[in-house]
Amino acid sequence: MRINKIHQRRLYMIGLMALGLAIAASLILYALRQNINVFLTPSQLAETHYSPDYHLRLGGMVKQGSVVRATTGLDMQFVVTDMKKEITVHYRGILPDLFREGKGVIAEGYMNTDGSFTASQILAKHDENYMPKYRQKAAS
Repeated sequence: MRINKIHQRRLYMIGLMALGLAIAASLILYALRQNINVFLTPSQLAETHYSPDYHLRLGGMVKQGSVVRATTGLDMQFVVTDMKKEITVHYRGILPDLFREGKGVIAEGYMNTDGSFTASQILAKHDENYMPKYRQKAAS
């Protein structure tokens, strides 16, 4: 069975368009791979070993009673947990206002060879049950 020249040209054009879309989608995903907001939990980090130069995000809860601040400077350390594994995080800088023990946190940085994490940025996660302060009008 022979294919009509018009049908053959149409199939050729459809194939080229599909190939072009696949190439465009792969280039977009390649360009955005660093901007994907995915974080790893301490359990996931314990399963896989990353090189010290690999930039990643660590997410979990700040363990109660684990925040230790330096007596001078902005150095501090705390423990991030997912209730299964724990990782000590070292950070130098100003913490966000929502940073609290027992609350969620995302730390961007690098894994050290000793198993601790050095953060370059801390993002505090807030709960989705935000309630603004209610002001009562003064009775006149």
